[in-house]
Amino acid sequence: MTSGLAAQQPVPGPGSLLPRSWSHRLARRSAGQDGVLTGILALANATGVINFSGGFPDPSVFPTGVLAEITERLLRDDAGVAMQYAPSQGIQTTREAISDRLAESDGRRPGPDELMVTSGGIDAVTLIGRSMLDAGDVVVVEEPTYLGAIAGFAGFDARMRGVPVDDDGMCVDALAELLDGGLAVKVLYVIPEYQNPSGRTLSLSRRHALVELCRRHSVLIAEDVAYRELGFTGSPLPSLWSLAPEVVVQMGTFSKTFFPGVRLGWAAGPPEVVAALVVAKQNSDQCAGALGQRMIEAFLRGRHFDAQLVRARALYRARGEAMQAALAKHLPGLGTWTTPEGGFFSWLHLPGVDTTAMSAAARGVDVAYVPGAGFFAERIDNEHLRLSFSRVGEAEIDDGVARLAGVAAAARR
Repeated sequence: MTSGLAAQQPVPGPGSLLPRSWSHRLARRSAGQDGVLTGILALANATGVINFSGGFPDPSVFPTGVLAEITERLLRDDAGVAMQYAPSQGIQTTREAISDRLAESDGRRPGPDELMVTSGGIDAVTLIGRSMLDAGDVVVVEEPTYLGAIAGFAGFDARMRGVPVDDDGMCVDALAELLDGGLAVKVLYVIPEYQNPSGRTLSLSRRHALVELCRRHSVLIAEDVAYRELGFTGSPLPSLWSLAPEVVVQMGTFSKTFFPGVRLGWAAGPPEVVAALVVAKQNSDQCAGALGQRMIEAFLRGRHFDAQLVRARALYRARGEAMQAALAKHLPGLGTWTTPEGGFFSWLHLPGVDTTAMSAAARGVDVAYVPGAGFFAERIDNEHLRLSFSRVGEAEIDDGVARLAGVAAAARR
């Protein structure tokens, strides 16, 4: 005779599956992936926290009025294209509009086989990894660099090597020592303007030295220009792609300058490389969304983009200045920081403080930031953190840095 409890237990029927763990079946490359980007994106719409974490553009600069008109027109007159699948290389007229924009911004117009549309900047990283890297190939990055690129290239079993940076950007002499010493490098990833996470900019002399060095050693440069058009003053320096289009793939995104929900960008480079990226895209998400492509095309053709940049630059400059003022006010004696001339980020060094461990205490006072450890590809560094000022009001910046200073002082004791 069975008890009432036992009688209530479900009896597996034919073909039923018992609960099981799949962790032992995961690919080896997934081991050690910590989901830092997932955590950052989870805070995209967070409330009640002073959020210095993600590189999020401020919604106040989203061109909603113009886009409402563009979208209405596209849905009415262009549904056969805008709501359909697109070619993997991108809609031809969209590619032409982006090429025209590059002719203005970079002084060089890519040929029809030198540019494709991507689903944002990280898509270009993935496509380069898929088409260029075999297991064990070496990818060189700045140390520190964008953590999404580190994870993206490492996902193709690349060996990551880091080159230090200073106030003039990547130390090209250190890279030359590696290459001249016999290190076989397949890809070099670099963010020349207002770098993520440090906010630093690669100097003009180093740009010329870098492209000549990579020409000599046949290294493909993957140039990330996510923040290039968000300088606070003056015009940007020549892009690496404009200096050496035969050895550079420029990876751009409209996420920072248009709006991130559209998930669009571009890759411009040598025709045979772009062709390989197009094939790789056929085997990933097949194509970037056609509606977004038509939207950015109409936005560019309508000459709205420059006005958009004027608004964005003014806002981010004011917030960057507020961040510098807050750091100078609250952090003396606790750490040092970079002074960016554009972009979204300042890079803070707190000697003797584990910024990963400190992040929980910061969340306890409703402040979020990104610990610096994930931005290093080769060496271990737990004493840095990244502060993004792009989506935080000026009064909140001062309040947030003050709270952060209190947490940092307590962590050092």
